[in-house]
Amino acid sequence: MAPLMTDTAVVRIDKWLWAARFFKTRSLATDAIDAGHVRRASVGSVSGDRVKPAHAVRVGEGYAVQRGDLLQEVVVTAVSERRGSATVAALLYRETEASVAARLEQKALHAAADAAMGSHGATFLRGRPTKQDRRKLADMFAKNYTHQSSPDSNE
Repeated sequence: MAPLMTDTAVVRIDKWLWAARFFKTRSLATDAIDAGHVRRASVGSVSGDRVKPAHAVRVGEGYAVQRGDLLQEVVVTAVSERRGSATVAALLYRETEASVAARLEQKALHAAADAAMGSHGATFLRGRPTKQDRRKLADMFAKNYTHQSSPDSNE
């Protein structure tokens, strides 16, 4: 079990994100920080300052962490340099109510979009296209290109 440090302890943000299980490796956490996907949470919005991988995390600070299309606003409740179990990692932060509500709304929108796509929806947008999917795409692109006028015509 990874020991949780006291309120006065300071940990690098890349280590903390890794210990809190936001990213599988510390290098992935560093890459996300460098790309601007981790920011200080400003009051009422997500447009906080960018941080660097060596930024010191302290208890009570808020951060916005973007992973794919998921955005989480969290408040640090404890710091740890060591990665522990998921139950220990859950004690390191608290997600804000606004963030939880936005995440649930986004999940509902994704479910509605999958339902609207019908039986073909979940598999049509993921992975390698099937032969049937490839033919549909080829037909769609062929129709789009034949309706456009060529740039050499004098119209």
